[in-house]
Amino acid sequence: MLKNPIPKVTNKLQYRAIGIVNGRFIPHDSEKLNRGYLTDNKGEKVETVVLGKALSLIKKHIDLKKSYFWIVYPKNKNTQNLHLQVAGIWDPYQLNDFPNDYSKTNFSKLLEELDLKDNYFSVRGALVFVNTQRNEVVIKICSASKLKNLKNKNFKLVIKGELSLELLNSFVSLDVIRDGNSLKLIDYEVIEKNISKKN
Repeated sequence: MLKNPIPKVTNKLQYRAIGIVNGRFIPHDSEKLNRGYLTDNKGEKVETVVLGKALSLIKKHIDLKKSYFWIVYPKNKNTQNLHLQVAGIWDPYQLNDFPNDYSKTNFSKLLEELDLKDNYFSVRGALVFVNTQRNEVVIKICSASKLKNLKNKNFKLVIKGELSLELLNSFVSLDVIRDGNSLKLIDYEVIEKNISKKN
């Protein structure tokens, strides 16, 4: 069974921002593997931190000289400074129960079977701002965590693209692609209009 790096949505109004990026993780410090950057196959670098659960995977299973498909959460303050948080690694062979025949490995083909591709992000949240001049939209993502004291529970993502002002405060599901340090809107679906009245 091929494990999907970006699971199907379980709830109509499920907030999320998750993506998959192929590249090499290069830590700033070989003693501390939790901070560094991902370098993709074009040589573009994205600031990256590794979350706790993925850190042990990196220490045990990952050869830092190789490229992997990383499951990441995106963060940014504008369209120029994407920051990634590594949540896991998608390796259907090493980390799943697949026949271990690397000669037939074509991860891009496997991703296509799942309707995914390198640098794809699924973003679901409330459309809170539209800047028509700059061709940008801002999506607010709320954490599903029940912990009230969690810092950065809710955050906003700035995405290049156009959505109608009429959709403000609607819950939208976006297909987004990473382009360098920017996130670009490819496609969208309105899940529910005017959700702000309920929140």
